[in-house]
Amino acid sequence: MSQRLENLLGALAVGLADAISSAVERTIGHAGAIGAALATLAQEPGLSIEKLRVPLGRTQSATVRVVDQLVAEGHAERRRGRDQRSVAVVLTPKGAEAAARVLATRERALRDAVGVLTPAERRALIGALEKVLARITTDRAHADQICRLCDLAACPEPACPVELAARDRERRVSGRPEEVVIRP
Repeated sequence: MSQRLENLLGALAVGLADAISSAVERTIGHAGAIGAALATLAQEPGLSIEKLRVPLGRTQSATVRVVDQLVAEGHAERRRGRDQRSVAVVLTPKGAEAAARVLATRERALRDAVGVLTPAERRALIGALEKVLARITTDRAHADQICRLCDLAACPEPACPVELAARDRERRVSGRPEEVVIRP
């Protein structure tokens, strides 16, 4: 049974990733990091290129190319950052609208996938997914990558299993005492 579970989970992960990628590509006309950059900047406006690089899982130079493309297409603009050396990337109204389409497309693809589940099955799946997501989160950068297309309103930081796992790992590495986390 165990091998079947892992195989089914792997197939689901690939199928959902493919469905989301192709839906986002159809929506905005780009594959790859553009959709993730739009979604990330919509939810965290004014990130520096270095901070945007982390959730995209790209090098600094590759992130610069993503930002160049967003700027060239009128989706974003560069503004002065917090210090003289940094640049803040901010979505334009056109970019904010494209980001909203990306997030809506992702939501539709996922809603369609779980639409066959009963309310009880959905609750059970939420609990199982929270455990698995917490288990696979290795550090802060990985957490940012996992959640790069997340709807932060649907899963706010205080209740996000990925965020909670990243904080827990940071606490353990730094030697700080464990906090009591009360979840809604």
